Amino acid sequence: MMEYALLAQSVIAGEILSRKQALAVLAASDEDSLGLFDAAWRVRRRFHGNRVQVQVLSNAKSGICTEDCHYCSQSLISKAEIARYPLKTRDVLLAEAREARRLKAHRFCMGLSGRTLNDTEVDALCGVIREIKSGTGISVCCSPGFLSPEQARRLHEAGLDRVNHNINTSERHYPSICTTHTWSDRMHNLKVCRAAGIEICSGGIIGQGETDEDIVDMLLALRQISPESIPINFLIPVPGTPFQMLDPYLTPLRCLRVLALARLLHPAADIRMAGGREVHLRSLQPMALFLVNSIFVNGYLTEGGQPRDEALRMIEDLGFELEVEGAASLRD
Repeated sequence: MMEYALLAQSVIAGEILSRKQALAVLAASDEDSLGLFDAAWRVRRRFHGNRVQVQVLSNAKSGICTEDCHYCSQSLISKAEIARYPLKTRDVLLAEAREARRLKAHRFCMGLSGRTLNDTEVDALCGVIREIKSGTGISVCCSPGFLSPEQARRLHEAGLDRVNHNINTSERHYPSICTTHTWSDRMHNLKVCRAAGIEICSGGIIGQGETDEDIVDMLLALRQISPESIPINFLIPVPGTPFQMLDPYLTPLRCLRVLALARLLHPAADIRMAGGREVHLRSLQPMALFLVNSIFVNGYLTEGGQPRDEALRMIEDLGFELEVEGAASLRD
């Protein structure tokens, strides 16, 4: 059995888990997992203390996409019954950002469907970002698809803090979930954004038929980018998309082991328990806060999620503090 306490010490000291160790973490038995979670908690506490961030996500442009990502209700091949609309207006996005700030969100995130943005959309987005930053001070993240170096530079100059662009799975498994672009395309896009000075938010989706090796490969590959934030999603099969069954292996404890591995491989990153947590972790969601330091509230693009007030009660009941820019805790 792995000595989890020693593993935590080595991670805190700056050592990197080997591939063999990472696979052993995912293979831990349910009985041994409490020791694993304690080790991951020690690392989380060392790098992030007792703080939790909440993020609010806006579906800023919906259902207009040329890509065939099999997991996505907004993809070209999806027959899901969702709203489809162009980029939301300035007034709507500003109102949503102000509401996110009122809700004490640490960051306001805008998801935009589609492979790329045209110049008109980039102009509009830059204007909105400037107004959000000057009017609310909240940190801003965008999922703009593939950017040119010039587009990335302009968004950075407008005040965009982070770009979300998930690599989603391993390079080996990627053709099984998307054929209209490659895993390497996504990695290149992340490097374009990093070169422009934008922070990186990139993670993946668990439950798409991947193996333990694929999960480890994905998390190890992210070390090439060193994202400031790593969202871990658990697939919710949406009617009308190619994925139609819940992964039977995604038990609550297995989900927690994936989150623990993400923490151990990326100790300083914001690890976010993202889409699907309500479905797959069920009553064990509170335990995940001892592994992660970030969650989404109020939904995920086209899917609903845990209401903000309920999430805040969970955070407070566990004795954690809400991390908000300009505010120290839930009491502020």
